[in-house]
Amino acid sequence: MRPILLVPLLAVLPACAVNPATGQRQLMLVSEGQEIAMGREADPQISGQYGLYPDSGLQVYVRGLGQRLAAVSERPNLPWSFRVVDDPIINAFAVPGGFIYVTRGILAHFNSEAELVSVLGHEIGHVTARHSASQMSTQQLAQVGLVAGAILAPQYQDFAGLAQAGLGLMFLKFSRDDERQADDLGLRYLTRIRYDAREMPKVFAMLASVSQGEGAGRLPGWLSTHPDPADRQQRISQLIAAMPDTAGRTVNRNEYLRRLAGLVFDHNPRDGFFRGPAFYHPDLRFQMVFPEGWRTANQRQAVVAQPSSQDGLLQLTLDEAASADVAVRTFLGQDGVTAGPVRASSAGGLTGATARFVARTEDGTLAGLVAAVALDGRVYRLLGVAPEAKWPTYDAAAAAAFGSFARLTDRAALAAQPLRLEIVTADRAMTLAEFHQRYPSQVSLDVVARLNQLQPAGRVTAGYLVKRVVGGPLP
Repeated sequence: MRPILLVPLLAVLPACAVNPATGQRQLMLVSEGQEIAMGREADPQISGQYGLYPDSGLQVYVRGLGQRLAAVSERPNLPWSFRVVDDPIINAFAVPGGFIYVTRGILAHFNSEAELVSVLGHEIGHVTARHSASQMSTQQLAQVGLVAGAILAPQYQDFAGLAQAGLGLMFLKFSRDDERQADDLGLRYLTRIRYDAREMPKVFAMLASVSQGEGAGRLPGWLSTHPDPADRQQRISQLIAAMPDTAGRTVNRNEYLRRLAGLVFDHNPRDGFFRGPAFYHPDLRFQMVFPEGWRTANQRQAVVAQPSSQDGLLQLTLDEAASADVAVRTFLGQDGVTAGPVRASSAGGLTGATARFVARTEDGTLAGLVAAVALDGRVYRLLGVAPEAKWPTYDAAAAAAFGSFARLTDRAALAAQPLRLEIVTADRAMTLAEFHQRYPSQVSLDVVARLNQLQPAGRVTAGYLVKRVVGGPLP
């Protein structure tokens, strides 16, 4: 299955342009208009995949800071967009054309508005320096083709595999030089709007602390391609030390922390969660068991599972069809699909339909099972697929997974609630350990320390705002 190109390859000779942000000449075969078009096409895909965090006040706040920074950049007339996505991973990223995203996970770990501004400035720097466009130009020249998001041709999009892996290509892996350049530009932009540059190194210290304390689970995979956070912290600190005194510039620590009150922390069980191979969705009130030992992922638009060999896929999605039978027949009606008989079936006592199929694609013949079931006015579709020769290995597992679909009645699962940040004003000086004992969290002292950018043995002063994590019950 070959991703379609979001923009056509350009049949032009190599061209160099002077970048207005960096002053450097760079190979550029992608026009500004094409950058904007790519960003506008990617934005709904990213928003749909991750979801936007449902706090309009926080969205307006981040957008306002981003627009202030973009206005003092070298490309102020791009259609800049700044969004908070509903993801617990510590991440921020930009796609061409000025579309920038920060996760609620990274917002939870900042401790001042200036830290947030420094990261927004860094992502703006990737756009103004045209890092994505430059990479794409190099790829085009090498006739590799432009891949930005693994958007499959419509007739094959049901066989996309793990959608998260495809969207990961949106976050092009910038070179270490690109990252350093974006750091420099972020520093430039935050000082232009008079924020305290000394807050920027704290972001790198936070990344290093989380990386050491929690490993890859809290950080995106692309971080391994970035310069080491400690090296970035040292380098930026040296640049700041050579700058004119920035004392008295904006930090806005307390104002920022108060905006975090109630922010969802870590994974939200209301969006669904796994206990081993069993998946539970409290809001939609269903459960399903995936094959034992398979790798599973709960994504915004699908729940997916793959065997360790990665040559098969199970994917559960909502379907817009009016009934389970219509959902199955609509899938089978796609070009290139040879359908077996549609059979009425049931799952957990619910009305359903199933069919086997064979699908011919550019990369070979696939075989699989498509099944659908209706619950509470919604239709759920399960797709199992593998190369035709491999499918007999997975057929029984796919059928068993579909048969396990049922209404969720477990009271503990239905009652699961997310963790949230609470902002507490310390009424006296105390150690962080004393604070943790007096104001207990649903997470460890080490996590509380990282959230507050303190050491577990550190102290807080009277009047100091401190984050703790409350809520639940967790599943």
